[in-house]
Amino acid sequence: MTDARPTGAPPVAPGLTGRPWIEQAWRDVVFVHWRVDVSAVAPLLPAGTRPDTLGVDGTDDGVTTWVGLIAFRFEDTRFPPVSVGSIGDFVEINVRVYTVDDRGQHGVVFLSLDAGKLAPTLGARVATGLPYRWAIAEQRSHDGRVAYAMRRHGTHLRSLLDVRVEEPIPEPTALETFLTARWGMHVRRGGRTRFWPNEHESWPLHRASVVSLRDDLIGAAGLPLGLTTLEPDSVLYSPGVTTRFGLGR
Repeated sequence: MTDARPTGAPPVAPGLTGRPWIEQAWRDVVFVHWRVDVSAVAPLLPAGTRPDTLGVDGTDDGVTTWVGLIAFRFEDTRFPPVSVGSIGDFVEINVRVYTVDDRGQHGVVFLSLDAGKLAPTLGARVATGLPYRWAIAEQRSHDGRVAYAMRRHGTHLRSLLDVRVEEPIPEPTALETFLTARWGMHVRRGGRTRFWPNEHESWPLHRASVVSLRDDLIGAAGLPLGLTTLEPDSVLYSPGVTTRFGLGR
């Protein structure tokens, strides 16, 4: 796999320095993305970061960035070598945008993360400062389709997503690599922006198409209202990877 972009995150994880503090299997991952101008994302980012940019043709145009609605199942969560058992198995739907910091580290910023179990929701908020919210969430697979449904507790916010899985991608494009090969997250906490690195094998990717989509999370996160009524610019599926996170720095 190669990356045609002159700049950006490498297509293969650079590897963690030191022992990972948490390991998780991410399964049946659906990536739905919309192209937006950097002005829609920049005000939402933590200090020291800016929108990471890439045009639809795979070259950096300096003005195009991306909003992602990502749905998947967590399985086999471990704090190596200890497994937390079934408490670490749940569905998550998150809203993320793409960032680069002043050190040139490319990652993501999570604007919201809705998880289907209370204990992991509270634990992740305390441990990392990520904006996790507790939700009712479920996933179903049938006839070559993968569907997710969630409702955030205490609100009317919902996300309903059903996609049809299509052909595998033998060689991802520069854009498909940009949207999936992200080796860390930028998190603002205690007045400082930290970069939490991660590593995993290369994504086995499939193209996919939307059967139905209704989402309130992207608008609630401060992004343009009505964005999710537009046809997505990219829809991908992966059976999953096992991810390991290092400590934030």
